[in-house]
Amino acid sequence: MDTLDKLSILAEGAKYDVSCVSSGSSRKNTPGGLGSGYAAGFCHSFTTDGRCISLLKVLMSNDCVYDCAYCVNRVSNDFPRATFTPGELVDITINFYRRNYIEGLFLSSAVYKNPNYTMELFIRVLKMLREEYRFNGYIHVKAIPGADNALVEQAGLYADRMSVNIELPSNDSLKLLAPQKNKEKILGPMGFISTKISENKEDIVKYKKKQYFVPAGQSTQVIVGATPHRDINILKLSEALYKRYKLKRVFYSAYIPVSNHPALPAIEKPPLLREHRLYQADWLLRFYGFSADELLSDSRPDLDEQLDPKCDWALRNLHLFPVEVNRCDYETLLRVPGIGVISAKRILTARRVSSLDFDDLRKLGVVLKRAQYFITCKGKYYKGIIMDDAFIRQNLVRENMMQAMKSGNMAEEYRQVSFFSNGYDYGYDYGYGYGYGHGRGHGLAGAGDFGFRGLNIQDRDFRKSLAGIGMNTGMSMNMGMGLVQGPGMDIALNIGGMNGVNMGMITAEEKMKSITGEL
Repeated sequence: MDTLDKLSILAEGAKYDVSCVSSGSSRKNTPGGLGSGYAAGFCHSFTTDGRCISLLKVLMSNDCVYDCAYCVNRVSNDFPRATFTPGELVDITINFYRRNYIEGLFLSSAVYKNPNYTMELFIRVLKMLREEYRFNGYIHVKAIPGADNALVEQAGLYADRMSVNIELPSNDSLKLLAPQKNKEKILGPMGFISTKISENKEDIVKYKKKQYFVPAGQSTQVIVGATPHRDINILKLSEALYKRYKLKRVFYSAYIPVSNHPALPAIEKPPLLREHRLYQADWLLRFYGFSADELLSDSRPDLDEQLDPKCDWALRNLHLFPVEVNRCDYETLLRVPGIGVISAKRILTARRVSSLDFDDLRKLGVVLKRAQYFITCKGKYYKGIIMDDAFIRQNLVRENMMQAMKSGNMAEEYRQVSFFSNGYDYGYDYGYGYGYGHGRGHGLAGAGDFGFRGLNIQDRDFRKSLAGIGMNTGMSMNMGMGLVQGPGMDIALNIGGMNGVNMGMITAEEKMKSITGEL
């Protein structure tokens, strides 16, 4: 097998590992060296300085001795196996860098032969890159659970970031789905890396020129949806990992079905929306002063799929709002939906000069479409605001849908528009089903909600139905605006549902005319 074939196999196998963010590294280039890890990010991501850069994300080997049920590389899986030699991987990395394809390396691996042997291969790659080629780009490497601490320490002296993937939220789930792994094998190296990072920081202060150990910190990954664990279990685990091991990031990976193991869920698609909500909640834990117990509880163990966690928390604690932006403290501002860390700091600075109004807040970067329901300026509400839970929720749900459409990620499907799929069924089922189930009886907001939901259709024939989506939305919105709560809403929803069917049968010629402005 030649190097290109190996690269094709091992790059494909690496796509299931999402914990590859390089922000936080400050490794810079030196005279005569190659690359720079400064302000770098993960593959095809924007860095803090605005650059979009790539990492070579690849496995050292996919020839695993473990049999983890959720993993595509498990020993019982019958598929092509490949293993790089250290020289081959170094040669690929340097050549890709010189061609400006990448700015760093994300190196993971199956457990090849045994954990120590795999770590030794990693160390040989890192040494060659750093010492022989003087490569100063970003390197993220895995610490293999079960490997000796001495090998983990040696790898950490060459890497910018290390990660030990915890994968599953409990020891019982590990025993069931990954019998060769256990909590001690995972948390052991995680604790060792955390201790060495702390010691290294102290040594840097004392001795100035001592070599850095994992300067960008460590991370981990949790698979979401492979076990029955609820969101509250996952968030509490993340919270504990941040506090105990000072992790930089916990990454969440929606479970992708790769096995028919009886203990694994039979799902058709990864729970990507759930993954997204967990990332949002994780952000609140790290930067906004929230705790897992504030966001979720035993009676509400899962995050709301229709609302982001901050809006959901605010609606459940409506008695704490509105807050006066000209008087409340920084911590209170951070808990207002639509106000982030940067805009909260700007508010504190600007209000020292003069009292702020809603126009001022908009200029400071506050997202008033969300914040308007939870704040007052100079003692006054934003125009037209009603402090009613149902009213606020309907408008926030609509805003979330619009935001998802604007960014290209529809709220539930997370699929690209297809030129070859059938739009008839989706037009009826999504448009009518959601409108009737969630919009009925909510007046104007319900009708509008239905209309926007009609847009949440990606898996349909682009030529036949995309124009129909826009027309259906406009009709349902217009009808909704003229109706009130009660029986009239049912009429609007039924008509809107039928429009979804009719517009699904729009011809290709009509679609082309709509694009050119002839309709």
